[in-house]
Amino acid sequence: MGKLKKLLFRFVFCITIVGSFSTLIVGYSESVSNSFDWPSFRGDQQLTGVANGRFPDDIELLWTFETKDAIESTTAIYDGTVYVGSLDGYLYAVNLETGQVKWKYQATDEIKSSPSVYENTIYFGDEQGTFHAVDIQTNQKKWIFQADAGIISSANFIDGRILFGSYDQCLYCLEAKTGVLIWKFETEGYVHGAPAIVDNLVVTSGCDGYLRIINTQNGVENRRILLSDYIVASPAIYSHNAYMGTYGNQVIAVDLKAGQILWKYEHPVKQFPFYASAAVTEKVVIVGGRDKMVHALEPKSGKLIWAYATKSQIESSPVIVDSRVIFGTSAGNLYALAIDSGEPVWQFTVGSPIIASPSVALSKFVIGATDGVLYCFGKK
Repeated sequence: MGKLKKLLFRFVFCITIVGSFSTLIVGYSESVSNSFDWPSFRGDQQLTGVANGRFPDDIELLWTFETKDAIESTTAIYDGTVYVGSLDGYLYAVNLETGQVKWKYQATDEIKSSPSVYENTIYFGDEQGTFHAVDIQTNQKKWIFQADAGIISSANFIDGRILFGSYDQCLYCLEAKTGVLIWKFETEGYVHGAPAIVDNLVVTSGCDGYLRIINTQNGVENRRILLSDYIVASPAIYSHNAYMGTYGNQVIAVDLKAGQILWKYEHPVKQFPFYASAAVTEKVVIVGGRDKMVHALEPKSGKLIWAYATKSQIESSPVIVDSRVIFGTSAGNLYALAIDSGEPVWQFTVGSPIIASPSVALSKFVIGATDGVLYCFGKK
């Protein structure tokens, strides 16, 4: 009987491991964030802006935490702790359940870069061009790396390497443990948005009007696609297609394998730039614009599914969670829209402009505003 139990245990264990391995194999086209963590700006390596897990129907304000200056960057949530940077020059670690500060770390300048967590270290850049690696257990500096201009780009990770952009027009790849430069790639404009990673390649868009596909191992450019417009948004990737808004008033879809533009969407009446990054699933691409509207598009054709007018500009990148999409506006309003219809199902006013994007974990979402206050929502 004992031998039978051991054999059964080994069988179940093997099935579990195989299932987990299979998930990793197909993970490049799926959101890898889970209901426990939101480790970086858009939640996963592909920057999809999609959270897994259920979310409460009744959303309530749970707590607030105040910094000494505006919050423009998106928080990271890891192991029950919220990490947020402020223009006061500090990175704060805040308890997700209580809103109480655990510790704070002083950078060298204002923090507009959204922090990212990787292997128990929090990484972010500041306006002085200093890129910081901070131990999340001791809140002590592990190392710093100096770029030649400010860093707003959030970091992404693959195989012990960190990738981020800078206003010195370079995309950097560093060794995560030491901060040693592995390679850098010089573009022809500011690199504002975060780089996406798919199939051991980094996909980055910048202010030079190109979408670039670069080998993560050696920094060699495999391909560039001319988009012709200034781009500050980060590319969102699903099934080898990249989606992003431009300052040329368009949302563009690019086939990364073919190196071709699939489609371009432009509102027939309102002609305003797109600053926010898109959220993407198999069925929909959702992006907010400075045209004061949220647009839901078909991923394959770019056809408009629905649009919702907010009466104020949207620079906050939307996050899809459960059956809703959540975002903020420059008028200081937070919205949750039904993903299938675009109808509003929840609204909350904070009173100050919101540039940051939501982070979702453990059935809560956290977002900062330019009043310097961090807000946490969920169900009491």
